[in-house]
Amino acid sequence: MFKNRYTRRAVLRSGTAVITLPFLDSFGFSRFASAREKATPTPPKRLVFLGMGYGVTKEIWYPDPTKTGSDYELSKALQPLQRHKADVTVIQNLEHRYSNEGHWGSTFWLTGANRYDVPGRSFHNTVSVDQVAAETFGVETRYPSIQLDGDMGGKDGHGPGSSLAWNRQGKPVSAWKKPVDVFHKLFSADDVPLAERKARLKDQQSVLDAVMLDARRVKKGLTRTDRDKIDEYFDSVRDIETRLAKEDQWLDVPKKQPSRPVKKPSPELDGVKAVGVMYDLMAAAMEVDASRVFTYRMPVESFIAELGSTVSAHSMSHYHEGERRQFSEKRDVTHATLLAKFIDRLKATREADGSSLFDHTVTTFGSNLSNVHSLKNCPTLVAGGAAAGFRHGQHLVMGDRERTPLCNLWLSVLNGVGIEAESFGDSDGTIDRLS
Repeated sequence: MFKNRYTRRAVLRSGTAVITLPFLDSFGFSRFASAREKATPTPPKRLVFLGMGYGVTKEIWYPDPTKTGSDYELSKALQPLQRHKADVTVIQNLEHRYSNEGHWGSTFWLTGANRYDVPGRSFHNTVSVDQVAAETFGVETRYPSIQLDGDMGGKDGHGPGSSLAWNRQGKPVSAWKKPVDVFHKLFSADDVPLAERKARLKDQQSVLDAVMLDARRVKKGLTRTDRDKIDEYFDSVRDIETRLAKEDQWLDVPKKQPSRPVKKPSPELDGVKAVGVMYDLMAAAMEVDASRVFTYRMPVESFIAELGSTVSAHSMSHYHEGERRQFSEKRDVTHATLLAKFIDRLKATREADGSSLFDHTVTTFGSNLSNVHSLKNCPTLVAGGAAAGFRHGQHLVMGDRERTPLCNLWLSVLNGVGIEAESFGDSDGTIDRLS
């Protein structure tokens, strides 16, 4: 059998070989190249957190607590998810130990923090679970995480913050608010010349450098309290520096387009229609791997207004009967309908290996409030993530003790997608029945 007498090493051994040779077919490297091209990469894991503000209508949202496991029926509010029942899990009796604000459905939802943890301060927060994931998942994507926000100026029962996300210093992470802005960020080509964009970025970095220099000068001679404030300021600036460095890294990389084009949304889009479009934009962003971590602080005021309600979101949250109860229930059913369509979209979008986006995406839908202003039994629904080992088609009622930390779920989610963490927030374990 003929054997090629030439090897890459033999040629490179020659004293006249002063440059690196290309991979020539004669050396047999085409076989390895073909193998690499045929190898299908493992689809990445993704996380989605959907926060709904003022909670739910407890009488129609929670399934019968006496029927658990797979032997249960979806509640009236969750009936639109019937076609996905085998792929979702409803969990009851989760709550945050330190929750004490009945008007804040999102501020501590993903952190579980104690707002009074720092003596002398009336507000304190810690890092949210999505940002912990973003530190690992965001290394390879254009955006480490994507925050979406439909809050109507504090009227939607979400509480303080710019989104559902909080950084390592417990400071709010900013969000994209309008669907049309999200569309442009993700898929619109930048018509500004690359050289000009680089110059703008350099200007921003120069301004930050000057600000940091001034802050260091000011720090000398300050009291300890003021120095602590300056240190917090440094942390915020460093976060901006990290974002600018990430932007610089992707400046000359063209934006990918999804297989199913997303139409440019109307600038006036709001309420129910905005939620549906945001879901489509998230699915498209996952397909092109723009990010692997998403949070969405969903609208309430504009949402129920589009459904025909004439009462405020806060008034509706104190439902008893009549219009307030009617639209509280209608909101819940509409949310489930939109979520079912989002799952449809994730299931229909194929990964390179033939699996679906849904298989690799863990989606959590819920709130830090249950109903009216109660902080117990946080409404919680988890969907997808079969590739991460999540088992669904069940109703879990955590009744083996007085309180099960919601942070146990966040720790389970982190571990499930491969992020090794021993604890999160006030967690004291994981939810074993979920995996």
